[in-house]
Amino acid sequence: MCISMPGLAATAFADDLKAVSSIDAVTVFPAGAEVTRTAKVEVPPGETTLIFDDLPAETVPGSIRVEGQAGAALKIGSVDQRRMFVPQSGGDHSADRRRIESEIENLRDQRLILEGNLQAAQTQQTLLNNLANLPNVSPGRESGAGGQPDWSALLGVISRGMGEAQQTMLTARVEMRDLDRKVADLEAKLSELAPKRIERTEVKVHVIADSALEADMTLKYQVRSASWTPSYEARLDTGDAASSAKLQLVRRATISQRTGEDWMDVGVALSTTRPTSGSTAPDLRPIVIDILEPRPPRPVAEVGGGMMSMADEAAEKKDRRRYMARRAAPTAMEPEVAAAPVVAEAEVSPFQAVFKVPGRTDISASGEEKNVVIAFEDFSAALHVKAVPKEAATAFLYAKLKRDGETPLLPGPVTLFRDGTFAGKGQLPLIAGEEHEIGFGADDLVRVKHAILQEKRGETGLISTTRTDDRNYKMTVTNLHKQKIDVTVLDQVPVSGNEKIEVSPARGSEPTKKDVDDKRGVVAWEFSLAPQEEKTIDFGYVVRWPPDKEIVYRKK
Repeated sequence: MCISMPGLAATAFADDLKAVSSIDAVTVFPAGAEVTRTAKVEVPPGETTLIFDDLPAETVPGSIRVEGQAGAALKIGSVDQRRMFVPQSGGDHSADRRRIESEIENLRDQRLILEGNLQAAQTQQTLLNNLANLPNVSPGRESGAGGQPDWSALLGVISRGMGEAQQTMLTARVEMRDLDRKVADLEAKLSELAPKRIERTEVKVHVIADSALEADMTLKYQVRSASWTPSYEARLDTGDAASSAKLQLVRRATISQRTGEDWMDVGVALSTTRPTSGSTAPDLRPIVIDILEPRPPRPVAEVGGGMMSMADEAAEKKDRRRYMARRAAPTAMEPEVAAAPVVAEAEVSPFQAVFKVPGRTDISASGEEKNVVIAFEDFSAALHVKAVPKEAATAFLYAKLKRDGETPLLPGPVTLFRDGTFAGKGQLPLIAGEEHEIGFGADDLVRVKHAILQEKRGETGLISTTRTDDRNYKMTVTNLHKQKIDVTVLDQVPVSGNEKIEVSPARGSEPTKKDVDDKRGVVAWEFSLAPQEEKTIDFGYVVRWPPDKEIVYRKK
């Protein structure tokens, strides 16, 4: 039993109890995710502060929810959150650190001995230099009677002593340099083994238990650096004369995350909800249109003969910018990629869909993409071909279908396969309850030809002449399939953009549809062709305009 009391505050006498949690489930949104952690905690009687310090640093502030289940009464009070640095787990290297520190200490002791040898040799060199510089010491003087020194022998002693001192200093410096390099290498290794600290989110949960109990704690929080994107495969089986065409739509999801924690062996659900896109519609502010009042005339300067001063010029530019800003229209908001596979279980509500990925899943925090299959949908497809002969002498195969599923299809790329062969890529979504067409590439068994019969400009009339542009074409479609096919041929008639220009169709094959898909001037002929049957379409139009004008054809 659990009782949640948001108003309960922790007292200074509450004991701290560190709790270790693990990730059990993740719900991934198109932008962001909700992570569910669980922990079993032995709670003593009285007031206790449970400390969870294993949440990632990017936990969204204010998104943490805590629940608890226990066999006895457990009251959950306040929940506090803060960011902090904690030691990174990854093994205890204290023994290796002690060994390296001992080696460094031994090398530094050896260096101290070498420093002593170097100082002794330097002192010896100084004494010998002083002795050699005595005024009575000269290589030309011989030892005489009365106990005078043998200066030649003394100079030999000085020379040998200087050589020994130089050698001792050189050896000491070389060995000291080698020791310094070894110490630097060991210090680098020691630094690598140093305990690393990473930023985490610490959560303190204040609870009160009437008696000692074991509680199952659940923490839920949101993170931003995670997402899933939909992708699809459309697999078309064109069938034959004895069987109808079938279409299978494979729904996939690509999941990635960089939240700072790996999701290992977790349950994954994919939601179409977008919590980061806001909860309310954008607010519109009034737009006021005003008249730009002319500035009053400026007095003519006594010096400068009416020249605009720099201050006046700057003021006029400022007014002009204000005027342009007032009349600027508001910009639109920017819109927010063998074995039988296991598919996700869908939970559909009127406003969202959640797909539960079967089993447990591992998703690394490195951003590496994880691909999962959401669902398979099978359709009966009606095949037909479309051709635009004026643009391409090719017919394209389309599958027409109606999707009755409840789950929405988010926008995403679709990979197309026709009879097991890759046919290209396209884009979805398909809206439930509406008919859709999916193109599957060129159909080489439908031959398309386009011929220009006439493109002639001239004039008509005797008294009041009119300039004309007569254009006539012939389009031919041949079915080389072994079964009947439905065909749609598209072309267009220019649309007049001026009341002085008149466009009228020439005599020929009457189109089945005009202004196709609400596109002005686009016409279509729809018909069926039996095997080896050929259809010819005659099409043309006449444009008339005043003789003193010139016309231009533009695509919009």
